[in-house]
Amino acid sequence: MRIKLDRTLCDGFGICARHAPKYFSLDDWGYAVLVGDGIIPPEDRDAVLRALMDCPIHAIMEVDERRPDDPPPPPRHAADEDPAAHLKIDSNEAEWGFTR
Repeated sequence: MRIKLDRTLCDGFGICARHAPKYFSLDDWGYAVLVGDGIIPPEDRDAVLRALMDCPIHAIMEVDERRPDDPPPPPRHAADEDPAAHLKIDSNEAEWGFTR
């Protein structure tokens, strides 16, 4: 598991430092700081996940996680599938239900 802390979102509640003090500390103003490189070994995963889930601002996230306002990832196509097959073009306009 790998995590990231967005310090611009942190409001200084300190819940993360309470749940996982090995990975989060608080700076002089009370805002969270990630300790280390963000790579979490399996034995500490539960404590860090608890900190992630309990953060009221959601400033902690897994690196592979997406935020609700992130754009969706591009669709993946099979290697043998034509990547342009889903496009609306003149030859398939009846299929898409539009006319000019």
